[in-house]
Amino acid sequence: MPWRDRSGAFSPFKALVFAGLFLPALWLAAEAWQAGLGPKPWQAATLDSGTWAIRFLLLSLAVTPARQVLRQARLAELRRMVGVACFAFAALHLVLYAGDLAFDWAKVAGEILRRIYLTIGFVALLGLLALAATSTDGALKRMGGAAWRRLHRLAYPIAALALVHFTLQSKADVTEPMLMAGLFAWLMGYRALAPEGSAPSVPAMLVLAVAAGVATAAVEFAWYGLATGIDPWRVLAANLDVAFGPRPAVWVGLAGLMVAGLRAMPRARRRAAAA
Repeated sequence: MPWRDRSGAFSPFKALVFAGLFLPALWLAAEAWQAGLGPKPWQAATLDSGTWAIRFLLLSLAVTPARQVLRQARLAELRRMVGVACFAFAALHLVLYAGDLAFDWAKVAGEILRRIYLTIGFVALLGLLALAATSTDGALKRMGGAAWRRLHRLAYPIAALALVHFTLQSKADVTEPMLMAGLFAWLMGYRALAPEGSAPSVPAMLVLAVAAGVATAAVEFAWYGLATGIDPWRVLAANLDVAFGPRPAVWVGLAGLMVAGLRAMPRARRRAAAA
């Protein structure tokens, strides 16, 4: 049961997280019930469910860094739960898209084959299905540890595909996709820098924070330069102008610096921060 720890005892912490994973779906249902999704409710619900799927996917990838930086081994028990929630929202995303097309599944299939961003999203969904289906202890035993780990490393390319899908369907306003892309860049950088079983050093994490922020600005610049008619240099300059509000690159850099700060804290204070 998701609310029990590995010993089988009831875990209030896991139960609270498990309940929290339902909140976005409950909020979406409440908005739909109250006709609060705007003039195109199916499209709004489709976008919202897909956005939450990607948020949960990045959150599942952040479990290991959080566990290592905070030295909280129990956080590892959340990865499976959050990953399955990611797949559930991704599946809901597809169902709601089909609902917008009156559940004409032949038309849905045709749209997926014809539109490249839908094809990319569908491939990511199939990957999430494979990960969710093999997330059980039984699947781990049947596959063996090495094969299971190789399969679940696909979470990283799946996340990249999901972000490409999200960016392509977002058209001109790609603020949240760029923020998510920057956080994903940070997660990949962390994975490359982290020694086996522990967090990178504080200097390495400071460099990572800056590099992830720069990478976010570079990706945003490239997107506006190649895919829109907006001057990418003006977008790049906006990263340095507080009058426009913090850009995704700034938020990513600040998030990286915050994690580096947690890494620099004494162990006892890190544990207190996680409590």
